Amino acid sequence: MGTAAKASESVAATTWRRSGAASSSRAVAVETAVAITYGGSTQAVLMASPADLEDFAIGFTLTEGIATLAAIESVERIDGGLGIEMRVSLASQLSERLAARRRAMAGPVGCGLCGIESLEEAVRPLPFNGSKARFAPEAILAAIGGLARLQALNAETRAVHAAAFWQPDEGVRLVREDVGRHNALDKLAGAIARSGLDAASGAVLLTSRVSVEMVQKTAAIGAPLIVAVSAPTSLAIRAAAEAGITLVAVARADGFEVFTHGERLGLPPSVPSRREATRDVA
Repeated sequence: MGTAAKASESVAATTWRRSGAASSSRAVAVETAVAITYGGSTQAVLMASPADLEDFAIGFTLTEGIATLAAIESVERIDGGLGIEMRVSLASQLSERLAARRRAMAGPVGCGLCGIESLEEAVRPLPFNGSKARFAPEAILAAIGGLARLQALNAETRAVHAAAFWQPDEGVRLVREDVGRHNALDKLAGAIARSGLDAASGAVLLTSRVSVEMVQKTAAIGAPLIVAVSAPTSLAIRAAAEAGITLVAVARADGFEVFTHGERLGLPPSVPSRREATRDVA
């Protein structure tokens, strides 16, 4: 389910307890600058975990709307003293789209929408997901509850996010981890595309909160369901509602909250957003 090679390292530490201090060591997550380039031009520089970077480059290309999988001719990794460059070769340089999507600044651990030059790009319309897939609430609980034991890097470092792809009849098919939640989801997107799995039949599982860019990336992947352990933002809820994505969040051992398109779980089809409820009261 992905490699954690070179994604952690052992460092010296001093452990203090009430009984005193002692020398110790700890495995920590490796964080490095990763530049994604097209035709010699840098599109983004993000802080990321240095594992599964081919998935990352491909997933970023897909979820950012830069190119389709068929348009990607090759991905090359170049390790340097300051970081890693992922060179993506496209059938066409797509110069106008790349100019519109170009990020002008480095992003701290995959900062999502940071640096995008156009407001239209930040809140771009999403394709509507009309998947007829249905999901049992009990199965969703079991899926998110079993994710922790599949997070090898987090078990070692306690410092990374995970994004996973789950299918009701098959279980968790893919897991990708990264110091950045957006990066983990991009890595998952690339892995799904390369594997040929049917995204419309499954769900994206997240160990993070759900902001609007996580919904945007899930929409690009084509999954009809997001399940997250933390809460969503108001804009994420509206985006999921408009994109036809079922948004489940605050998932705990005893249940979860459904914010949009609950019909896929046999629940009421929609829940008003806080903004809509406030408007009704006013």
